[in-house]
Amino acid sequence: MSGGGLLVAGTTSDAGKSVVTAGICRWLVRRGVKVAPFKAQNMSLNSFVTREGAEIGRAQAMQAQAARVEPTALMNPVLLKPGSDRSSQVVLMGKPVGEMSARGYHGGRQEALLGTVTDCLEQLRSTYDAVICEGAGSPAEINLRRTDIVNMGIARAARFPVLVVGDIDRGGVFASFFGTTALLSAEDQSLVAGYLVNKFRGDVSLLEPGLDMLYGLTGRRTYGVLPYAHGLGIDEEDGLRVSLRGAVRESVVAPPHGEDVLRVAVCAVPLMSNFTDVDALAAEPGVVVRFVDRAEELADADLVVVPGTRGTVKALAWLRERGLAEALVRRAAEGRPVLGICGGFQVLGERIEDEVESRAGVVDGLGLLPVRVRFDRAKTLARPVGSALGEVVEGYEIHHGVADVRGGEPFLDGCRVGSVWGTHWHGSLESDGFRRRFLEEVARAAGRRFVPAPDTCFGVLREEQLDRLGDLVEEHADTDALWRLIEGGAPPGLPFVPPGAPPLGAGAGASESRGAAPDPAPQSPEGLEMGRPEALGEARKSHGPDVSQPAEATPQGLENAGSAGLGQEAEQHVDEEAL
Repeated sequence: MSGGGLLVAGTTSDAGKSVVTAGICRWLVRRGVKVAPFKAQNMSLNSFVTREGAEIGRAQAMQAQAARVEPTALMNPVLLKPGSDRSSQVVLMGKPVGEMSARGYHGGRQEALLGTVTDCLEQLRSTYDAVICEGAGSPAEINLRRTDIVNMGIARAARFPVLVVGDIDRGGVFASFFGTTALLSAEDQSLVAGYLVNKFRGDVSLLEPGLDMLYGLTGRRTYGVLPYAHGLGIDEEDGLRVSLRGAVRESVVAPPHGEDVLRVAVCAVPLMSNFTDVDALAAEPGVVVRFVDRAEELADADLVVVPGTRGTVKALAWLRERGLAEALVRRAAEGRPVLGICGGFQVLGERIEDEVESRAGVVDGLGLLPVRVRFDRAKTLARPVGSALGEVVEGYEIHHGVADVRGGEPFLDGCRVGSVWGTHWHGSLESDGFRRRFLEEVARAAGRRFVPAPDTCFGVLREEQLDRLGDLVEEHADTDALWRLIEGGAPPGLPFVPPGAPPLGAGAGASESRGAAPDPAPQSPEGLEMGRPEALGEARKSHGPDVSQPAEATPQGLENAGSAGLGQEAEQHVDEEAL
C-alpha cells in the first residue's frame, strides 16, 4: 500500500517551500512517521552528492536530514543547473546528460520525464509512510502548465493534496493566495486544500479578519501562520541574490571566543554554486561572513574565499573586470589568506583548458597556485575522506575540471602555497577539527587575536536548526489538520474559484483547455530507461501560522527559473541517447 503525501507549493519563488517542507518532515519524524522528501524537478546551483554518487539539490539533502533518512537520487530525479541565462545542464537521476535550452526542454523533453518522476515518487511511497513533495516557483505558471511535472502535474499524478505557502513579509499574500488558486483549472483546484502564511511579524489576531475573508472567497482554510525566524542558516536552493552587495551570511549570534573577530569576504562570482560551504564559517562565534563584488571590499578581510561556480572562465573574467583578480594577486604577495573552493580553486591556478563548459580553449588563471586544469566531459561526483592540518576531513566533489597539481604543499586534493589554499572539496569546513585548525592558521596569517571556540559542532547546530523548523510547524500550524491531509487527501467538495486557467491556445492539442497534465501520463521515450529509478538499484490552531529563510534567489537573469526551469532559448548540447 502506498504511503500518503502532500505537495508544498508556493505563490512565488522564495515563498519558503524548502524550509516548510523540511519543517514538516522534522515534525513528522519526531512523531514516529517514516517520511521522505521529494522534488521532481529542481533548478539550483547548490547541489550535493549522495552516497551512491548521485548529484541532487542540496535543499533535498537538507530535507532528508530533517526526515532523518539518507538522501538518494529518488528524492530529486531531475536537477537543472544554470550555465547561462538561457541554458542549463540537465542532471537526470543524479547523472549529467548534457546542456539544454528552455525551448528544447519544454518542447517535449520535460513532459516525457513525467513517467520517470512518478516512478521515483511511487518507489518512495512504497517505502515510506509519507512523502512531502516540494513544488517549484508557483503552480500558476499558466504558460508552463501543459508540460508541468513538478507542481500540479505531480499532484494530479499522485492525487496529492496541495498546501500553498505565501511569504507575507513581501506583502500581497492574500492576493497571491487568491490569484494562484483562481488561475488553476477546476481539476487542479480540487487538490488545493488550503494555505500556509510564512514569515509573519506581529499579532496573529490582526491577521485573522483577512484569513476569514480569504476563506469566504476561496472556501479554503489557512493551516498555519508561521512567525518570522531569524538566522536559520538552512541550506536553500539559491538563497542569495548575487546582485546583493554586502550580504551577510549568519547562523548563530555569539561574541568571539578570543579578543578579535575574523572577517571573511566571499567573492560573489557569476553562477556561484555551493556557497553553503561558508555556512560552517558563519557558525563560528566571532566569524563574520559577507558576500562582496568590489575590490575595495577585500581590504579589511582576514580571509577571502573564491567559491564554486558553474562558469569558471566566466568567473575569472568577472574577477578581472572588477579589479578583484588584481586584489587577490596582491593579497597573495602580501601573505594574506585566500581560499579557493572547486571553481574558485581552478581560478587560482596557472592555466585552464576548457572545451566543455565555456569552450573558451586555453585561458590563463591567476597563477597563485601551481595547478593546471583541464575540463573533462565526465563529471566527478564523489564523497572523499582525507586529512589536512592534522585533522580528518570529509567532503564532496562536483566538477568537470581535472586538476594537475605541480607543486606546493598538499592540501586535500589540491595544494597550498603560503597563505593561499585550493581544493575541489565542498563541505570540508563542516569537519569541526579541521575548521578550527584552518581558522587558527588564517588568524595567525592575518595577525588577528581570534581564537576558534573549542566546542562548536556544525552537525549539532544543523540539527538544532532543523528542530527549530519542526517546532515552528508544530507550534504554529494545525498539525492535526495537516496529518488528515497527508493521510486522506484534499477535502471533498472544495469550491471552484473563477475564472480558472485560461485556454492553452490554438495548437496546444489538449482537450482540457484549462492546463491539465496529459492523461495517461506519458512514459519515458526509448533511451531514457537509465533515468528510471530501477537503474540506480533503488484554519486554525491560531488560524494556522511562518518559517523564515533567506531569499531563495536565482542567478541574475533567471528570476523565473524556479518554475520555468530554464531561460528562454539557447543552443542545445544534450546527450540524445539519455534524453
